Amino acid sequence: MRKVNGMLKGLPSSLAIVLSLSMSFIAIDTKAQKSDGSAKSLEKAELAFSAKAGKDGTNAAYATFAAKDALVFRPNPVLASAHYNKPQTDTKIISWVPQYTRISKSRDFGFTTGIYTVGGNTTGYGHYLSIWRGADGNWELILDMSTETNKPLNLGAPVVIEPKEKYTPVFAKEKERKASKEIILTTEKTLNATLKTYGANAFSGFIDNNSRLLFPGTDPIIGKENIQAFNNRMIDKIVLKNSGFDKALGGDLAYSYGLATIDYKNDLRESFNYLYVWEKQADYSWNLLVQLYTLAER
Repeated sequence: MRKVNGMLKGLPSSLAIVLSLSMSFIAIDTKAQKSDGSAKSLEKAELAFSAKAGKDGTNAAYATFAAKDALVFRPNPVLASAHYNKPQTDTKIISWVPQYTRISKSRDFGFTTGIYTVGGNTTGYGHYLSIWRGADGNWELILDMSTETNKPLNLGAPVVIEPKEKYTPVFAKEKERKASKEIILTTEKTLNATLKTYGANAFSGFIDNNSRLLFPGTDPIIGKENIQAFNNRMIDKIVLKNSGFDKALGGDLAYSYGLATIDYKNDLRESFNYLYVWEKQADYSWNLLVQLYTLAER
């Protein structure tokens, strides 16, 4: 959600990084941050976040909904508390809506992704991806990234997926928790090594029909076949450099983020910040559930 840096013009190399912005179409519910253990409560928190920004401005919205350690990508990662405390970052001409919401079975982690609109003299559009933490009965934003498109995005029916079970893990030591999370970094390192050898075709072993790719200038690309068709048409190579990762205590969802260097098939190279959501599979492997890329600032 999201800073306005200009409008999209032409090829990906000229894409501006914008802040996905929020909408004031509902009355603000002061209890909307509350987590009742459902994905629906996270969707409500995202809508209340959007409404707060539309009514009181983005500075007030992030002060209310973002955790103290929350990172926002504007376009490079910065603490939300540091970014949203200046008059020049505050705006109300904003609107966003969640289209896809999921939470972990341990209820300590969730995400929403959707579309945004930027108002003003000209109109901007794009995708956003927000990672939320369930803490002390509330939802708090911990990661936020968006990327721009050159037209309004297709608005489908919102999807909210509830966990099929509830799981409360018990870890004897912090060392065990750390070791459990390391599987995400190991998986991403494996993906990166495979990308170096096979190019973008390597993603085929890490995505499925539930996967989503949110890339500058495009509608959401959903499903393995469509993502691979896009990769084969546009991308030659991708190199990843991880900056952070974490895994839900339930062990079913995780995220990672960092810097991606992308070589297109037209000999253009660009640097992107990326944010991935991972999902554990029945065979204990991990697939990419959501990928979002936004142009990095050097």
